[in-house]
This record gives sequence, C-alpha cells and structure tokens, in this order.
Amino acid sequence: MLQKLFATGIALSCITLSYAQTAESSTSETAAEATAAAPEEKKPLISFSGSADVYYRYDFGKQAGNNRTSFTNTHNAFSLGMASLKAEHQGEKIGVVLDLGFGPRAKEFTYTDEGITQAIKQLYISYSPTDWLKFTAGTWATHVGYELVDPQLNRNYSMSYMFSNGPFSHTGLKAELSKGKSGFMIGISNATDYRVPPSDLINRKFLLAQYSFAANDNLKFYLNYVGGKNPDTSKTNQFDLVMTAAVSDKFSIGYNGTINTTQTWDGEKNASGKSWWGSALYLNLDPKPWFGLTLRGEYFSDKNQFKIPTNVTDGANLLATTLSANFKVGGLTFIPEFRIENASEEIYTDANGSAKKSAGSFLLAAIYSF
Repeated sequence: MLQKLFATGIALSCITLSYAQTAESSTSETAAEATAAAPEEKKPLISFSGSADVYYRYDFGKQAGNNRTSFTNTHNAFSLGMASLKAEHQGEKIGVVLDLGFGPRAKEFTYTDEGITQAIKQLYISYSPTDWLKFTAGTWATHVGYELVDPQLNRNYSMSYMFSNGPFSHTGLKAELSKGKSGFMIGISNATDYRVPPSDLINRKFLLAQYSFAANDNLKFYLNYVGGKNPDTSKTNQFDLVMTAAVSDKFSIGYNGTINTTQTWDGEKNASGKSWWGSALYLNLDPKPWFGLTLRGEYFSDKNQFKIPTNVTDGANLLATTLSANFKVGGLTFIPEFRIENASEEIYTDANGSAKKSAGSFLLAAIYSF
C-alpha cells in the first residue's frame, strides 16, 4: 500500500513539475513577444560644447590700427577673446541649437545687435521630414568662406581679410537637400548680419545658396552665393568658392576665393557695380598628433576702396602671410603666430607715425574647448 502511495506521489510531482516548466516557458515566450512587439522609444539627445580663448598681440609698428581684420585689434596687450557655450537638442526629426558667446570677439561678430542679444551667435530650429531634406529657421553662421567665428575650429588665430569683410551670419529660412555626393541649399534672409532690420532704412530680403560636392572623403567643394539690397540701398552680389583636400593623414590643403560686386546708390539709382575680391591658400602639416603647422597666404584686392581706405585715388592690393603653430594638450591648444603684410599703398603706420607699405605682428593665443 505504501509503495502504491509513494509511486502515485512521484507521478503527481512529475506532472506538476512538467506543467510548471511549460507554464514558465510559455510566460517567457509571451513576455519576449511583447517586448519585441513594443517599439523602442527614441529619446531626444541634449549635448553641450563650448570654448574660451585669450591672446597676447604685439604689433611690430607699435600701432593697433595696423590690424585691419577681425578680433585682434590690439597692440602689446593681453586680451580676452570669447567664451562660448553651445546647447543642441536633437530629436528624431526636430532639432534646436542655442549658441551663446561672451566677450569682445562675440560683440564684434554680432555688431548690428545691442544689449543681451549680442550674446546670441546662433539660435535656430531645424526640421527634417526625410533623411535628405532639412528646413532651418532662425539665426545661423554664414555658409560663405573657409574660416569660422569659433577659434578652436580654425588653425590660424588671426582672421583673413575675406572672413572679416564677408558675411558673418544670416537670419531667415533655408532648405538643405542632399543627393548622393551632392548637396544643395537655398534660403531667404534679412540683410546680411541683421537679426532685426533697421527701422529707419529699407528692408529687403537676401537670397542665399550653396552647392556642395564631395568627390570622396578627402576632396570636397563648396560654391556659395549671397546677394540682395542692403539697408543703405546699395546692391550686393557675392560668389565664394571653398575647397578642401586631405593629401595624407599628415598634410591637407584648403582654398578660399571670393568676389563681391556692389552697386552703390547715386541718389536716383544703383550705379554700375564695383568689386573687391580675395584668394587664400591654406597649407596644413601635422607631423605629430599634438603638433601642427598652418601657412596661410592671402591676396586681397580692394582697388575701389570699399574695405581699405587710402590717401590716393586707387585703393590697395595686399598680400598677408600668416604662419601658425598648434600645440595641443587635451582640449587646450596654444597658437604662436607670425603675420606679415605687404600692400601696394602706404596703408600702415610705423612707431614714428610714418606711413608704410608693410606691417608685421606676433601673437600668442590659448584656446580651450570641450
């Protein structure tokens, strides 16, 4: 009798264990199916980046006025550059960028603004309905030129004449399309560099355009345009070309050429167009990960005296040669830099106040970025 009861107990235990394993397996499969069926929620990302820079500049003619380009208008002085903080919020299709800058560099960049809005370098919202189309509205840094306002993104600390006299930013709406190796941008904006059009001058919109082509990862071309009627009633059309080529992992080349044609207002109509133009070559050598050299040679022509006033009838042409070293330690970059300029007219001044056709300077900059 006991043997029968014992055998019956073992049989019931086996049946119960088998059922429990089957139920557990079924539950696990159901949970797995539910997990697989539920779509994974993509959470928007927020990223922060920034930089700060300081510099010392010494002009060999002991004249701060010998500097005619942006952001380094000093002599024998330790100077602040800019502190920047950039926040980017990126969702699946919608993104927002807020890029703030504080300091003399930022104020010079946003020269048409006053007060707290001078701190806004960029502020825009973007919407990408597909992976090949993006719309952007707000204020953004210009697409024209090779150099950028953020010093950590340039290898020379002092700026070119083309950057200093070209557009800084645009406020408006643009559409960007990508197709294979090509990219297209078309936009409409306020007059160049104006976030708010001046109320006492004319208010016309500017046309923006860019065509880009990436032959491969090492060779890229950008053809840029900006044009319209300025608040002072003059008309401007500017065409710009940028090319970049990575010859090897230690040597690369950059090129920027631009031409600006402006029709001034004679009281009744816009006069015939007069131009200024520039061309610059950048040679970048990086023998070590922590050390690099950049030689920039720029030719700038302003025979119509739009940008470089002279005491003679004709304007000036000049050649500016800049050699910069980049020493990197983590996020910190030191840039010692020599710059020599030679002009066709006496547009510089020496220590005695005499007019000269050449000028030179040395600067040392420190840039930290994160």
